[in-house]
Amino acid sequence: MATAVFSCSFKLKKGTNIPDFLAAAKTLNDEHISKQKGYISWQQYVDKETWADFCTFETMEDLQNFVANSEKPNEYAQAFYAFINMPSCRMNLYETVAVHGTP
Repeated sequence: MATAVFSCSFKLKKGTNIPDFLAAAKTLNDEHISKQKGYISWQQYVDKETWADFCTFETMEDLQNFVANSEKPNEYAQAFYAFINMPSCRMNLYETVAVHGTP
């Protein structure tokens, strides 16, 4: 299956309450992202102060539609973004070419 992945690395604003941030992410996922066509999963990682999100969709078209429809953040996205140091964000779209092991 050729999937597509949206990746974003970022730092949180100083003083962010991590449980509150993760709760906002879960709400955004449950109420919005997971309902988008082609959605597969959203994984979050952290390395000290740098966070990384990987949101996987069934096709690049599904992913591109999600990105285009996200240009005007809804209330769930706004609550999530409130925790993020937005200038630190680095985003990429990738198409899966190989999977080794269990995805």
